[in-house]
Amino acid sequence: MNLVRNLAVKFGRQEWFAKLGRKLVPLDVKIQQRTKGKISVSELLGLPALLLTTTGRKSGQPRSVPLLFVPYGEQFIVTGSNWGQQHHPAWSVNLLATPNAQITLRAKHFPVTGRLVTGEERAKVWSEIVKVWPAYNTYAERAGTREIRVFLLTKN
Repeated sequence: MNLVRNLAVKFGRQEWFAKLGRKLVPLDVKIQQRTKGKISVSELLGLPALLLTTTGRKSGQPRSVPLLFVPYGEQFIVTGSNWGQQHHPAWSVNLLATPNAQITLRAKHFPVTGRLVTGEERAKVWSEIVKVWPAYNTYAERAGTREIRVFLLTKN
């Protein structure tokens, strides 16, 4: 691990880091859209990131969000941690309503299908994603009774 990634992982569990992260999301979306996915804030921190574009369940419009991911065979693990807030992120509700989405990863675009992971399979993929971002365990504690949604994205 590089120094920047080590610091990000160290501070990732702090409340101030989550607040800062929430504020950086719109900027990260713009950066990724302008650079066609070549640059992202997360990747500058040494973390794997993709841009997920879902269809708004009410508006029908495309909605993009930067997410940390973990490769899982030919799939991608993503979580709806919402930085540990008490409510699910909008993108996860959109993905449940319309599982077909698109990701931008290192300047390449892929159509994907999202699937909510539950039960034993969720526990297995959760253990994989917290290896990359241990703060997800802290976010799960902060979320209270809300179980953080975990999705597998499969290229179409």
